[in-house]
Amino acid sequence: MAQTKHQNLIIIGSGPAGLTAGIYAGRARLNPLILQGKKPGGQLMGTTYVNNWPGEINILGPELMLKIQNHAVHTGCELSPESVIKTDLAKKPFTIWTHRGKELTADALIIASGSLPKMLNCPGEAEYWGKGVTSCAVCDAALYQNKNVVIVGGGDSAMEYVFALSKYTDKITVVHILDKLTATYVCQQRILELPTVKIIYSSTVSEIHGSEGHVTGVTITNQKTKEQVNMATDGVFLAIGLIPNSAIVKDQLELDEQGYIKVKNHTHTSIAGVFAAGDVIDPRYRQAISSAGSGCMAALDAERYLNDFSVSHER
Repeated sequence: MAQTKHQNLIIIGSGPAGLTAGIYAGRARLNPLILQGKKPGGQLMGTTYVNNWPGEINILGPELMLKIQNHAVHTGCELSPESVIKTDLAKKPFTIWTHRGKELTADALIIASGSLPKMLNCPGEAEYWGKGVTSCAVCDAALYQNKNVVIVGGGDSAMEYVFALSKYTDKITVVHILDKLTATYVCQQRILELPTVKIIYSSTVSEIHGSEGHVTGVTITNQKTKEQVNMATDGVFLAIGLIPNSAIVKDQLELDEQGYIKVKNHTHTSIAGVFAAGDVIDPRYRQAISSAGSGCMAALDAERYLNDFSVSHER
């Protein structure tokens, strides 16, 4: 039988948005519960050095997230390593269910569930996922010492992958679907200065090959000429974008055509008392600092809502 527990405020997600929301909500003595999800700490847990976080000239992503997490706990947040599998936002208090069979209710919610990496959806991808196909270079880079690797993508994440892998191998090929990189200038220059990195433009990986349970190569298709070439590789790293992790509120909150939660007045969703922050609302900036900022705003908005909620129930 499900265990029921009531909270003033539940925060779904533990990346920069969720934890920053927790810091502000904790300081406001709302005693927030943060449900950390499948990947506590969010995407910064899979990065190397972060050098654009104010006050930290150079800091490892996991180290930064641990600092923010410790700050959240210090202010009074309760952290739980659980994932949300279902929500009921139709009536108040709101109800959510976790993968551990818990049933939780809350007077207010902040959804900071982040985003998930996009997939190629090509033959071989699912078969060799975790067997040479991955979306986390920092997690797996050390496994590819002096090996051939292919990175799919041309944005900041792809450039970060190149940098992480370049510490272990100089056999790196970047495959990008456009005819130029889309990463920021600083990230591009950092990578273009590495003479051993090969970049194949206007192309994508259309098939992943393997043998004996591991990746052995890829088929690369030119998007303009449709010419195909086969390339031997030991690993395929995907950095082709993100999908907002909004499935738990689908058909309950208003979403845009890409699945991002729509907000008005910065963090208010289509249901009063439900707020959203971070990558799950942001298809544009996708920066840790902008996520943290929106987490701050969501907590302040939730605090105001709960104050008004409390006053209305006292009358």
